[in-house]
Amino acid sequence: MLLAAGLLTHAGQAQTVTAGPDSTRLPAPKAVKDSSRRTEKFLGWRVTRPKKAALLSAIAPGAGQIYNRKYWKLPLVYGALGFTVGTEVLFQKRYKEYTLGYKARTDGIVATVDTGPRSSKEASAANVRTKLDAFRRGRDIWIAYSAVAYTLNIVDALVDAHLRDFDISDDLSLQWQPDVLRVPTARLTPGVAVSLTLKSNKK
Repeated sequence: MLLAAGLLTHAGQAQTVTAGPDSTRLPAPKAVKDSSRRTEKFLGWRVTRPKKAALLSAIAPGAGQIYNRKYWKLPLVYGALGFTVGTEVLFQKRYKEYTLGYKARTDGIVATVDTGPRSSKEASAANVRTKLDAFRRGRDIWIAYSAVAYTLNIVDALVDAHLRDFDISDDLSLQWQPDVLRVPTARLTPGVAVSLTLKSNKK
């Protein structure tokens, strides 16, 4: 009887000990969203990498490309912006010159002389006005080109930052090859066979 009581007591104690939480078990780490791992601080705000790259390029053209470590694109960015803005400034300069030249020919004041290096060589006010309108249209067109180049600079930085986080692994393979397809009419029809293969990482 004493032996049976001792066994029951020992069993009861064992149950009491194992009923509580395991002191050696560590708490499971909280799941962290993938998007939060890919955010960085920018001017006190937490933004994603693509957004940061776009903002950098918007503030300073080429800065987004530097952030993405695509240094070889800097000559393209500065070349496109430099050419479009430079041409725009040139057309604006010509437009201003011919505007003053046209005013000197039509203001009715004899003392006013056209001193423009190019407009002064025109034979009549009509010719000056024609050139004036042409340079104004050209200036407006190159302003639009400059805006397009500036926008492409931002878009390029944004896309590059997205591709930077794109996972290119060997888990998938896509293959295509010419093939002959059989149709219900018993005729052979040329086509393309596409196969998607899932690769296993187990070795």
